[in-house]
Amino acid sequence: MAKNYDNLAKTIIQDVGGKDNVNSVVHCATRLRFKLKDEKKANDDALKDTDGVVTVVKAGGQYQVVIGNEVADVYDAVLKEGGFPGGGQVPDDDGADDDSSFIDKAVALISGIFTDILAPLSAGGIIKGLVVMCASLGWLSKTSGAYQILYAIGDSIFFFLPVFLGFTAARRFHMNQFIGAAIGATLTYPSMVALASSKTILSTLFKGTAFASEVHTIFFGIPVITMNYSSTVLPVIFTVWFVSIIEHWAKKWIPTVVQMFLVPVVTMIIALPVAFIVIGPVMTWVGDAIGAVMQGIYNFSPIVAGILMGALWQVLVIFGVHWGIVAVTTADLAALGYDPILALSCMVCYAQVGIVLAMIKQTKDKKLKETATGAFFSGLFGVTEPAIYGVTLPRRIPFILSCIGGAISGAVIGAFHSVLYMLPSMGIFAIPAYVNPKGGSMTPVIGVVIAGVVAFVSGFILQLLFGKKSVDADYNKKQAQKVAEAANEATEVANNPIVAASEDEKLNPSTKLVSPLNGDVKPLSEIKDEVFSSGAMGQGVAIEPSEGVLHAPADGKIALVFPTGHVVGINTTDGAEVLMHIGMDTVNLQGKGFKTLVQKGQEVKAGDPLVEFNIKEIKAAGYEVATPVVVTNSKKYESINQVDNGTVEVGQEILSLQGEDEKVKVSGQVQTN
Repeated sequence: MAKNYDNLAKTIIQDVGGKDNVNSVVHCATRLRFKLKDEKKANDDALKDTDGVVTVVKAGGQYQVVIGNEVADVYDAVLKEGGFPGGGQVPDDDGADDDSSFIDKAVALISGIFTDILAPLSAGGIIKGLVVMCASLGWLSKTSGAYQILYAIGDSIFFFLPVFLGFTAARRFHMNQFIGAAIGATLTYPSMVALASSKTILSTLFKGTAFASEVHTIFFGIPVITMNYSSTVLPVIFTVWFVSIIEHWAKKWIPTVVQMFLVPVVTMIIALPVAFIVIGPVMTWVGDAIGAVMQGIYNFSPIVAGILMGALWQVLVIFGVHWGIVAVTTADLAALGYDPILALSCMVCYAQVGIVLAMIKQTKDKKLKETATGAFFSGLFGVTEPAIYGVTLPRRIPFILSCIGGAISGAVIGAFHSVLYMLPSMGIFAIPAYVNPKGGSMTPVIGVVIAGVVAFVSGFILQLLFGKKSVDADYNKKQAQKVAEAANEATEVANNPIVAASEDEKLNPSTKLVSPLNGDVKPLSEIKDEVFSSGAMGQGVAIEPSEGVLHAPADGKIALVFPTGHVVGINTTDGAEVLMHIGMDTVNLQGKGFKTLVQKGQEVKAGDPLVEFNIKEIKAAGYEVATPVVVTNSKKYESINQVDNGTVEVGQEILSLQGEDEKVKVSGQVQTN
């Protein structure tokens, strides 16, 4: 049964500023692309928190609402709901702004390529880690069918990662996505993978140098240095980029009538041999060079080597050149029976895990919290791709901090002279690889455990101390927008007074406000929102409601009612301008759980019901219901005093507003301004 997108379409149109704010709308492979008359009218926060919307991007004069694979269906619903003319599908445009630095563009590109596969990456990492754990504990035999099937489920996306990346990279480079997937499939084709470990050696290129490379096959007389491209990143991305250039060139001279099949033939038959002959070998040589350098540094100082290896390991993985280190490890294990180089990196993953845990604690973004939680559990088992590409790398500072934590872990391993006696597994399951099969001291193994703990703790602490600003960058923007919205609310109340304020500096007459809610009254400073707690909106109190009905705090007229029902403003007959905001961030609920009982301009009496709201539903959605009751024209009073503390009922006096006449004397009053 087809999914109904009508409600989502209504919400999107409402939050881009309404039908009248839309000049045009088209869509690409993942997002709706609006051209709005005024982008300031769009509600970014509400859209980002809407189920069915991934995020919002503003670029190239377009207001882009990222939907994902269902964008075409949502687009049709938006056209139907808004009555907009259909502009159809357009190519993606996912690059960074022209003013961005090269590093920003590179990070944006890599992160963008990984965004769509984060969910299966996280799932695969968790499954793979659990299977390895069960095998390590003896709960599953590695020869059993259960182990092999479960391991295949967890490892498949990592083994065939070039296939997935080929597909998503093709989208970013504006070319046929299935050709991108075919490129990844060719790189991981079984016979090509087998060639990398073939015992048939035709020749050795650059023999006697650090770049000595065995040739296992030839391509029309050209030697091919084969390697295992499964689980790699950069080879397929560079190849897809190269193919996109060839494809663009081919479309210029191949007749349109035969482009559908000739363009893929030409692009793939030209680009893929280049990938095997040039791109792959270059990555191999870079990795080999890094491995040789690290070996020399280790011979000089294991601690220095540990710092460098721990700091750079994740960067090497991102660029796919860590295989050179693995090659050095394989050679060391064969010649020496142990390897000290790769051994320095095995606990780096826990620096990443510590960073992610701290980010879970710091972030107020529910979507980031969900992504980070999955990445955290995956990282516990040593699979950090979801954490790197989905959480830390896009925010840069956390990734840099994880490299620092990794450097510390590498230094600890180097200090203990811990070495590998076999190719390691992942995370905690790599520890057995440090046990000398011939016996001897367990101190090096203990050093690895210490390194893992130190990496985790240092990553966690570094993120808490230095990374919060980057995590909350988007949230801070939301807060700034909230301040602006709150200011607009106050302005609207002030600009639409039922009782006009005097133009001179005379104070309003003294008056009182009664509780609009049943519940517990508390100081405004305890509200977890700086807009209210700081007094920027005005003096007042906060009430934790026990019943979901908001009442009028005095006689007057309704000056403001938000469509979502979470905010009501009233101008009292005595000149007080009162704003009541039900809960924090409840605008994101888009009216769910709220029922507005009044409208702007309506006369009300103290105690009249204004809004009904469902406390349980609001709390279940993750929002607080503490309600600020503030006098937005506080400057028109000499003082505003809180009358009661503790439990209050509707109609009970809570605020005494002292103005130009004799101050109202109320026993037990507490000065708040």
